[in-house]
Amino acid sequence: MYFTDQPNDRIYRWDAGTRKVELFLEGTGRANGMAFDREGNLIAAADRYGELWKIRPDGTHEVLIDHYQGKRLNGPNDVWINPTNGGIYLTDPIFPRAYWDADDPRQQPWEPTHSEQAPQGKGGYVYYLPPGAHRLVRVTTEAMGWESDSWPNGVVGTPDGKKLYVNKWYYDNKGGTWVFDIKADGTLANMRKFTDWGGDGMSMDELGNVYISNGEGVLAFDPNGTLILKIPTGSGATNNTFAGRDGKTLFITGPVDQVTAIRMKVRGARDGCRHCPPRHKK
Repeated sequence: MYFTDQPNDRIYRWDAGTRKVELFLEGTGRANGMAFDREGNLIAAADRYGELWKIRPDGTHEVLIDHYQGKRLNGPNDVWINPTNGGIYLTDPIFPRAYWDADDPRQQPWEPTHSEQAPQGKGGYVYYLPPGAHRLVRVTTEAMGWESDSWPNGVVGTPDGKKLYVNKWYYDNKGGTWVFDIKADGTLANMRKFTDWGGDGMSMDELGNVYISNGEGVLAFDPNGTLILKIPTGSGATNNTFAGRDGKTLFITGPVDQVTAIRMKVRGARDGCRHCPPRHKK
């Protein structure tokens, strides 16, 4: 199980066999959210220079994308890879951090953050990188009801590649989680509110329940948006994912310097990774 230490620009790895945590990579582009692709590479939202990285198992990497229409991204935050075709969805908010130096590259007022509709410190959209492509497609727009002054954060989709869930952080009291239909070309349609709860990283179990990390801990919602489970962590959570040899351990990052593992009665949704064990229902 891999997790990031963003302020210190590191990725750590916990081994289920040795039960030890070890440093996997230092100098990660300040990676935030991550997901494994079909070949076992880590796809990481690297926000220092507004990039999307592919990190190979040996720690080497390549930059998949670093701009939208020639303009630097705000700060890639989280990713989800569609298991049906390998297309990548990316959230791109702007979250000012106390640990940035005065000359940090994200202090600059570049587009698409800086605009009349989205002043510095606000704004963000969801983007899609089609399989094999080198150009991002913006898939949330004001025309569909997406507010330009919001902070898209966590993202997760269904294993059949038909629905995408995106949440917003709630600095501006506009938090919540939305669900979209994914069209054949990867663009989104039929935006609707899933729950008033927003948050940070998300995951999904084999029954289609959505797990949202936020200031309450981890909240789980059934496919209709009904709250069915609350896992308090004491001081909020930043991300969560299913892992373990049988896919039935929920790992939670946060608060601050804590990673928690909880045995569940359900498995995580199959993500299409060729290196992952099968997760058949019993």
